[in-house]
Order: sequence, then structure tokens, then C-alpha cells
Amino acid sequence: MALLQIAEPGESAAPHRHRLAVGIDLGTTNSLVATVRSGLAVVLNDELGRPLLPSVVRYLPDGSCAAGYEAQAQQAIDPRNTIVSVKRFMGRGIKDVPYREDLPYRFDEAPGMLRLQTVAGVKSPVEISAEILRTLRLRAESALGGTLVGAVITVPAYFDDAQRQATKDAAKLAGLPVLRLLNEPTAAAIAYGLDNGAEGVYAVYDLGGGTFDISILRLARGVFEVLATGGDSALGGDDFDQRIFCWILESAQLAPLSVEDARMLLTRAREAKEYLSFHGVAPISARLTSGEIVDLRLTTETFSEITRTLLAKTLQPVKKALRDAGLTVGDIKGVVMVGGATRMPQVQRAVGDFFRQEPLNNLDPEKVVALGAAMQANLLAGNRSTGDDWLLLDVIPLSLGLETMGGLVEKIVPRNSTIPTARAQEFTTFRDGQTALALHIVQGERELVGDCRSLARFELRGIPPLVAGAARIRVTFQVDADGLLAVSARELGSGVETGVVVKPSYGLSDDEIAAMLKDSLAHVKDDAQLRALQEARVEAERLIEAVRSALAADGDLLAADERSRIERGLLGLHNAAAGDNRRQLVVAMDDLEAETKEFAARRMDRSIRRAFAGRNISELASDLSLAKRGEGA
Repeated sequence: MALLQIAEPGESAAPHRHRLAVGIDLGTTNSLVATVRSGLAVVLNDELGRPLLPSVVRYLPDGSCAAGYEAQAQQAIDPRNTIVSVKRFMGRGIKDVPYREDLPYRFDEAPGMLRLQTVAGVKSPVEISAEILRTLRLRAESALGGTLVGAVITVPAYFDDAQRQATKDAAKLAGLPVLRLLNEPTAAAIAYGLDNGAEGVYAVYDLGGGTFDISILRLARGVFEVLATGGDSALGGDDFDQRIFCWILESAQLAPLSVEDARMLLTRAREAKEYLSFHGVAPISARLTSGEIVDLRLTTETFSEITRTLLAKTLQPVKKALRDAGLTVGDIKGVVMVGGATRMPQVQRAVGDFFRQEPLNNLDPEKVVALGAAMQANLLAGNRSTGDDWLLLDVIPLSLGLETMGGLVEKIVPRNSTIPTARAQEFTTFRDGQTALALHIVQGERELVGDCRSLARFELRGIPPLVAGAARIRVTFQVDADGLLAVSARELGSGVETGVVVKPSYGLSDDEIAAMLKDSLAHVKDDAQLRALQEARVEAERLIEAVRSALAADGDLLAADERSRIERGLLGLHNAAAGDNRRQLVVAMDDLEAETKEFAARRMDRSIRRAFAGRNISELASDLSLAKRGEGA
């Protein structure tokens, strides 16, 4: 800790008023903690002067654990109890984990978020991440000489509700008050924009160890407005390592490996990838437990060839983000590179070729996110100085909505909506006397519930028993600044209300987020047809319900043959609604309406006779006269 700090007037709060806050980049491969000192954002080093903390945790038989470099050194010796890249497991189920057959871990088959079996017991990704965050908290408190008032923790822009909530829970376990969950590209834009005084439209290309994000932002006079975002929460540097690992197996013609050898070769693959960033050829040497010797040379050309498809996968979300923002490549003033994986020369070339300009690398891509988070944390903690006012306008990556009759999705909050936000929509009941309403919250871009991700279910009870369509139920979606969702429902007549904070037990699958947007474009025509069919089915059900209610109330107005024809019409409509031919369904509705036209007229006559029963002409004339005077008034 510095004994004396000097700053320009107004650039730093007085010591007795300065509140200790940090920004944390919880990364897949490495994590960092940063703070603002004397008006400047700086990364806090450990006792050996190292800024990075490997995101690795090793559990020991006595129940203790080690995080960071100590754990990383043991990953090939004790792979089952040494957890790497835990960020890829956050908020996910076992089925959502890529290459799980190649991983040395023993997964617990419990429902919801996956668990890992270790010598210290079963551990969740939240608990493992908490150990990394706890180590960073202790580093910060030691360097700053006091207790932290809070932290801004960064997450990939494409993290869903479950993954964000899991990150927040990990911070809580680590003893860190969370000031804000901040999207990584936005944090990078803050650091770059404030450090360089940049204005205009910028793209932030963020390729980390386990995630990829692209964000398009407009920077102008302290306003950081996210125009569109995209990405893949299961694509990153680890996948490039996996391609090298597979190349090693194929080139050396190796037999099935032990978990220790597999972890060692994956480590060699990562080292070769990093070496190739600065050299044309990377040596790969290893002695396996079987006695086999691996001695290979990986060239830049070979590496580029075996990872070509991965690089192409990053450019597809870039194109979508530009379309969503209504921009072209020519509108982009600069491209900020974020994440250690962007050091790879082929990534730099591909991004430069796509945007037709040299990417911006003047800030360390591994540190820029933590620096931006530290700036935001300093502001939120109340250490406000002259010129420190700025505004963040972030967005959500996928639409939020709820299920309506017929399995349709009614989108309430569309994707790329600025957060925090609150949006409401009114709905009504489907049946007479309905006193409860089930609400199903979903996330995605498709028209049918089955094609979207289920987030939560809850019920609104105590609705007054009114006729179908009479009740007015307002459903409100609220997305906070952390991107977390809360939903409430209120019946406007009675005031009865309920709600739920959406906390899903697991996240989206590896390709599901990206596939949702892709499918929404590829299936526009199909979705429109299916939606029309479902809407017709709902209308058919309403007609069937109305006719059956009328038969129960006034069936005596019909002759036997008339009732028989209506019953056949009901059966025909019911069968048509069960099919997939919308045209037949419409025809069946028209036929039933034609058969019930005379019945409806007779019911109307009966209703009029009941209303006028026992009243004479003079009374009716008097009522009419009063009504006219009321209108004139």
C-alpha cells in the first residue's frame, strides 16, 4: 500500500471519504481485480507482482482448497480434483457442457445446475467460482488496506438469467457485495472510451477463454449506448486448445489416454497456442504415463487451418449484431479487441479483414475489462470526481415473453432492449368463471413455446369469477441493471397480485442462444403459418365453448334435427382443430356459424321477450324519453 498518493485537485476523494471498491473480471482462464487510485484505474498484483490469477481451484482431502497458480501447477497430477474453466459450467446442466467426454471430472447427475465430485465433497460451479472471487477479494483488501464496500463483476453479454444469478451467488459466498453485474464488452468500452476520449460507433470483439461476445456501442460525451449485442457463451480459447489437442492425438496416433495424460496434453496445447502468437512454430513435447513420447511441431499454418471453422463462428454473430443495429461495416469507427484469445494472429487478421481496418490494441486485452469495471465500481461507490459522470445504456441479448393460449409466445421485452426496463401488457381469461391464471415465462425468438427456453412458472389466484374476457390482468416484466428478470401479475378490478423473481436452475445450452436468433430468421415463414394455425385453434375453442354454453342454456329452442346438425358441426370443428390444416379449420368454423345462425336469432328473441315481459307500451315510452333526455344532458 502506498504511503503517499498525489493527485490533481478534484481528481481523488479525500482519504476519509474514499470508499474502497473494485472491478473484477471473472474469466474462464484468468481472473483479475482492479481499482481506481489517484484517479487512475490500475490492476492489483499479488505479492509476487503477478496481475493475473489463473481461474483454477484444487480441492484437497482435508476439505481445504487452493486457487490460482498453486492449483494450476497440479492440474496434470490431480486432474479430477483440479477444476479449470469453471465459468463454462456456471448456470448449466450436464447436457449443456461441450466435450464432457474428454473432461476428467466426475459429474453429479442431480437435476438443475451440474455438480462435480471431489475429494472434498460435491461442489457446484458457484462454490468453485466463489473460491476464485474470495482470493481476489483478499488480494484487494491486502493491497488497499481495508474492507471493500462493493465490487462490479463482469459477465459475458450473452450470459442468461441463470448464469448471471449464479455469478451473483458466487460473489455472495465470497463475501463480496455486488454493486453491479456489468457486461464485459461494455466494461471494455468504458475503459477504452474514458482512456482515449473516443466518440462514435465502436465494435467490441471479445474472445475470452470460454465465451465470445460482440457488442456495437455508440460513445458520445460520457454516454455509452449499446446498440446491439451477440455472441456465444460456449465458444472461446478453450475450443482452440481442444482443436490442437485433437490434432496431437491424430498426429501422434495415440491410444486412449488416462485422465492425467489428457490433462497434460491439453495444457501443452494451450502453451503451444500461446507460443504461436509470437513465433511461427511451436514445439509440443511430452512423456505419457504409458512411456510413449510425444514430439511434434505445430506451425501457424496448421493451427490456422484446424481452427478456421471456430474463427468463422465468431464472425456470424458479428454480422447479426450489425444488422440488429442497422449499421454496415463502414459505420464502425474502431474495433476494440478484448480477451486473451484475441492475441492470436489469425484472429487479428480475420477481424481486420472483416471491418477493413486495423483493430485497436493500445489497451491490454486481458486487463481492459477489469479496468472498465473498476471505473464503474468507483463511481457506484460514491467516489465521484469532476468529469466522472457517465451513463450506461446496456441491452438484453434475447427476448422475454410469456405463453398464451395455443402454446404461442407473446414477447413482452424484445431483444436489444435497453436495461433497466419495465414493460407491461394486459391479458384476460379464457373461460367463464375462471378464478386463476397460470403464467409461463420464456426466453427466445421463436413463435412457439416449445422452441424457446422456459424460465419460470407461477399462478395468479383469486381472480373474480367473471365471464370469459371480462377480467383485465396486467403482467409486468422488470429487468434490472444486472440483466435479471422479475415478473408480476395484477388483476386490475380486484387488485389481487402475485409475482416471481426469475431464478432458473440451469442455463441455455451451448448453441441454443445463437441458434434462437438464427432460427428466428430461418423459420419466419414457418413460424407465421404455425402462429396463424394456433390462433385459429384458439378461436375454434372459443366458438365451441360458446355454442356448448348456449345449448346448455337454451337447447329447448331447437328441434331434434337442428340440434343434431349443430352437434355434428361441433364434432367436425373439434376434429379440424386437432389437425394441422388451417384452411379446413376455418371452413369448419364457418359451417358451425352457419348452422347456429338461426339458433342465435331465437336466443336473441327470447332475451328481448324476457326483458320486456310484464311491461306496457307507456312504460317503455317513458324509459325511452328518459334515455333521450340523458343523452341531451
